[in-house]
Amino acid sequence: MNEALLGSVLAAMSTGIGALPILFLRNTLTHRFRDTLLAFTAGIMMAAATMSLIPESLSYGGFIPFGIGILLGVFTLTLLEKSIPHIDLEHNRRGIAFDQKAMLIIAAITLHNIPEGLSVGVSYASDAEETGNLIAFAIGLQNAPEGFLVALFLINQKISRWKAFVVATLTGIVEIPMAMLGFYLTSFISSLVPYGLAFAAGAMLYIIYKELIPESHGDGHETSSTYSFIFGLLFMILLIQIF
Repeated sequence: MNEALLGSVLAAMSTGIGALPILFLRNTLTHRFRDTLLAFTAGIMMAAATMSLIPESLSYGGFIPFGIGILLGVFTLTLLEKSIPHIDLEHNRRGIAFDQKAMLIIAAITLHNIPEGLSVGVSYASDAEETGNLIAFAIGLQNAPEGFLVALFLINQKISRWKAFVVATLTGIVEIPMAMLGFYLTSFISSLVPYGLAFAAGAMLYIIYKELIPESHGDGHETSSTYSFIFGLLFMILLIQIF
């Protein structure tokens, strides 16, 4: 349990770490840098899902629990999208008032962190200890640019740098109780482990394809983003091989 708690805290706090540069930057980063960073994290999450979570789920329960878990993860994220509409942080600046837009962004990011927290907790509940560490690492790397973009959006809306940093950090806190919930559920009901691992994989695949890849291709930097995705994939596979 201690490892799960520590891993969830580190993954959640990565949102604040990602937002930290906002306090010191005087000029905003280029679209190319942001897009390649998002693509790199997409590659990391893709490797974590396909090379760790999916094989683990299949080895624990076979295809049926795996398929059910994948679909549950995808459907959960779909319902969240329907309930809290996704608003592009960088490419859409019109059509919604500031107060409403800011609240929607914060609510959407916070809700999207719920399945990520569950993913970390479930991964630590499996027998393979390194799986939890790898998933917490992957989620943490995904949270960092997310925190940066949320803080950057808030600053662009004339919110002070410190307030933007605090709000961006708080959006990741929800991952800690969700990770503990996922850990305890799958620890006490062992039959849930393959479903939980597949749920985590489905949620991550949805985020990759629906959020990270489209965001990284929004400014005409498709080639550099594609290479960045591949390097992120290779980086995570290397870590999986080492650990």
